[in-house]
Amino acid sequence: MDVRIGVTQAPREISIELGDDADRADLKARIEAALSGASDVLAITDKRGNESFVPSAKIAYVELGSQEGGRSIGFGS
Repeated sequence: MDVRIGVTQAPREISIELGDDADRADLKARIEAALSGASDVLAITDKRGNESFVPSAKIAYVELGSQEGGRSIGFGS
């Protein structure tokens, strides 16, 4: 699953690739807590174990990709 986070006053977004076993409901709850102000920081661990921390006040948007996570490259259906 891919997560893209837009940060205010930053030209690029943060892109994080999560493992296939990532809990979408838990991640969505943590994102909602960060956007509502209940949490000061949104922390996400990618599939390699790297942790990313984004201050809640700087989050412009969060986009969750599909659960399958299979990006296709080239020709095919």
